[in-house]
Amino acid sequence: MRRFRHSTTDDTVSTVDISPLIDVVFLLLIFFIVTTVFVKETGVEVSKPRAASSQDLEKQAILIAVTSEGRVWHGGREIGMDGVRAVVAALLEEDGQMPVIIRADAAAPTESTVRVLDAAKLAGAESVSLATEK
Repeated sequence: MRRFRHSTTDDTVSTVDISPLIDVVFLLLIFFIVTTVFVKETGVEVSKPRAASSQDLEKQAILIAVTSEGRVWHGGREIGMDGVRAVVAALLEEDGQMPVIIRADAAAPTESTVRVLDAAKLAGAESVSLATEK
């Protein structure tokens, strides 16, 4: 007669392999980084005028700010009145349909705003708008 010996202790250790989970998390991270749209701010805070007919734009745009002193900013640096045309032309080479939005301060001289608008149009911008508050 044979006797079988049964052990009450289990020598096997079960583990959970999380490497597929890590792969999925990294793929999601890469997806969100690639599809994120980064908006370049003007780099200066302006007090926009109010308008009842203002609309929200859904595309990424070139933002140019005109301060109350008539200084022109883009991307956190002062580009001056002469730099508007060069900056807009360079950015339009990437995407020719990108609109230009001028964020002029409510107290900014009208001449400065018109000169920036004119320079953006001369650089080839098809759509130039003024930013306002609702």
